[in-house]
Amino acid sequence: MISSAPSCYTLLMLEEKMVLRNYAHLGDTVWELFVRNYTVLKTSNAKTLHKITTERVNATFQKEMLDLITEDLTEDEHEIARRARNLPIPVGRRSIQAIYRQSTAFEVLIGYWYLHNPERLNSFYEKFKTTEFFS
Repeated sequence: MISSAPSCYTLLMLEEKMVLRNYAHLGDTVWELFVRNYTVLKTSNAKTLHKITTERVNATFQKEMLDLITEDLTEDEHEIARRARNLPIPVGRRSIQAIYRQSTAFEVLIGYWYLHNPERLNSFYEKFKTTEFFS
């Protein structure tokens, strides 16, 4: 069935404002800023700040966060994540290809929400904060 109102995914692809790789680039930065905002409230020790941040800003952790929110994604968001997982993988990351693909999908979603749906992004931030990973 074809709906009269285009979905956000359709608009994203039709408008071609940014390619998925650019959303991932932006999402990576936004995620790190979220984590850093969290960590500065936990400690003022530089070594501890770095440790907490690097534990949460990496492909494996981002894959875990995607796993956490997957059931809450809309159909359009699932499609965006699927397309992001299918992006070409840089040669240096092929050894952890499955993890890197999931991490890229997470970053694309974060970047997309940052630009197009900040309320949705904030709702997921609140969900992340309630997990054991951010306690």
